[in-house]
Amino acid sequence: MNIINRFQTTLKQIPSVVWVLIIAAFILGFIIRGGGSSESTEAAHDHSAEQTATIWTCSMHPQIRLPEPGKCPICFMDLIPLETGNSDSDLPTQLKMSENAVKLAEIQTSIIKRAPAKAEIQLSGKIEYDETRQKTISAWMPGRLERIYVDYTGIPVKKGEHLVDIYSPELYSSQEELIQARQILEAVPADNALSGKSAEANLRASREKLRLLGLTEEQIITIEKQKTPNDRITIFSPLSGIVTGKHASQGDYVQTGTKIYMISDLSQVWVILDAYESDLFWLRYAQTVRFEIEALPGESFEGKISFINPILDPKTRTVSIRVNLPNPDGKLKPGMFVRGTVRASLDDKGNSINPQLAGKWISPMHPEIIKDHPGTCDICGMPLVKAEELGIVRQPSNKQLPLLVPASAVLKTGKRALVYVKVPNTEESTYESRNIRIGARAGDFYIVEEGLNKDEEVVTNGNFKIDSSMQIAAKPSMMSPEDDVSSTGHEGGLNKALIKPLMPGMVTHNANVPMEFREALFPLYETYLLAQTSLAEDNYEQSKTHLDKMGKLINELNAGSFNLPDDAHHQFLRLSKQITAHTKHAQHWQSIVDIRKAFEGISTAMLNMEKQFGHSGPDTFYKIFCPMAFDNKGAFWLAKDKQINNPFFGAKMLRCGEVKDTFPSNSGSMTEHDNHE
Repeated sequence: MNIINRFQTTLKQIPSVVWVLIIAAFILGFIIRGGGSSESTEAAHDHSAEQTATIWTCSMHPQIRLPEPGKCPICFMDLIPLETGNSDSDLPTQLKMSENAVKLAEIQTSIIKRAPAKAEIQLSGKIEYDETRQKTISAWMPGRLERIYVDYTGIPVKKGEHLVDIYSPELYSSQEELIQARQILEAVPADNALSGKSAEANLRASREKLRLLGLTEEQIITIEKQKTPNDRITIFSPLSGIVTGKHASQGDYVQTGTKIYMISDLSQVWVILDAYESDLFWLRYAQTVRFEIEALPGESFEGKISFINPILDPKTRTVSIRVNLPNPDGKLKPGMFVRGTVRASLDDKGNSINPQLAGKWISPMHPEIIKDHPGTCDICGMPLVKAEELGIVRQPSNKQLPLLVPASAVLKTGKRALVYVKVPNTEESTYESRNIRIGARAGDFYIVEEGLNKDEEVVTNGNFKIDSSMQIAAKPSMMSPEDDVSSTGHEGGLNKALIKPLMPGMVTHNANVPMEFREALFPLYETYLLAQTSLAEDNYEQSKTHLDKMGKLINELNAGSFNLPDDAHHQFLRLSKQITAHTKHAQHWQSIVDIRKAFEGISTAMLNMEKQFGHSGPDTFYKIFCPMAFDNKGAFWLAKDKQINNPFFGAKMLRCGEVKDTFPSNSGSMTEHDNHE
């Protein structure tokens, strides 16, 4: 009772204001607890939504869908999250991504700018004789070579040195005429002017006759003072140089015009470089070329392009570029291999940007002759022309510069080039696919001919992941153009066209090709497949050896002995020339990158070879495509195993690729497969 009494007494002592506060706090807590229950439920729901399991897919193979991150089982690329935020957009070419999705996809962008189109062109070739500094020493009269002083090739001679002694009856009689003409003139009386003029004319004609027979002025004066002619006359060298050809021997009888020597002046040489068709866009007259010569390590040389051959070699698909190079000390020898580099810079019209030469006057034959005013060439006498007439310009204004897009931003497949442009002024990151037309590649950039504007922002990293999301959403993408995407052609957001199985295509061989010819092709296929395996293993030496052997095999194969139909024989010659063109420069390959570039062209020829003629043996061949090779241009190759072993990436991306076609052996009867592609 005492406790109860005390509690009641305590309650009476609490002020009324405190009671009011306690009651208000109780009511407020009830309200908050009730309302908070609803909000808590919604928060829990949102949190549950955030915890929804993310589906992980591959940017190259969107049919792969796994519940957790890892590697693609096909190409071994890192998987990306399928849930990329709100991918819905009013436009079918756009994709919206949340901030978190942008970070996960590692999206990076770059602003489109105008700048000079710059490229570094690598060329290879060799040193050759300067054709304008070669002279043929030939006989100017019939006779016998009594003595040869220069009796082997390679010996240096100086201008005026004796080469051969020749006996010539015609020359002997001409000497007699000169001596007699001198004697007649001396015998004419001084007071007989008419006879004196006639004798002087006769003497001049005798001198001119000997000059036309190749004698020097000194030789003619000497003969004129003699009383009897010489039975031998010495022929002297008209220039200094190296004897590069000896066409006669001592004691030989020669006729007028018979070649005796070839003398080459090596104080200046030509550097002949081979430029591929794709490089011609960058090459202009008077551009500077820097050289390295294998025989002279550590030394560098420099010259200017003086000639670009207007005719393309149909066998090698190259155009020869010539540079005139001084060689005063004779270190540069014809036949030496040369590696040259041209650093080209062009404006939007393809003119060479060269402020040092702009406004100058240049020789159209000898670009080393440069003057500040009009005149003639000091070497050939041709009139100088303005540098602008040769396509040389000063530093252009910004409007005259080409529009450049980073190469990493461009997704190329077939004839299409696609970029993803960031849409400005949007709440969420929105990216729009854009088909563009591109020109030549300028280093790490492409020249934009159509489809982009200055200051637009393009995706340079993560564009494959955006493209994968576009495929998954059944929107136009790199592999699925707009006209290939059906509004109903997807299931669960994945385009059915992307997940249909790849089936063998129809093989259309030339049925009239004899089996003996296919069997003769077997070593060529075998060597090619060995090269493909070596490249997949990143083996530089073996792949180089195999491809070099391919060039020899294709040249040794005589298709004319197999009685091929005319069209088949023509096709084989065309394909063999392609293989020869790509293997011809095997000795110049410096790295496995060079070999892989050549292997792309060789693979194209071998695939066409397989389509035209088929192959013998028990193996089935497969046509495989990697869309990421050569900066997303893509490349095909031929293999005898469905297991992907990528020759263009090697260990970096060994399994990247898909089987596109199947070629069964033609050892038995011809078979056809339905085309399911």
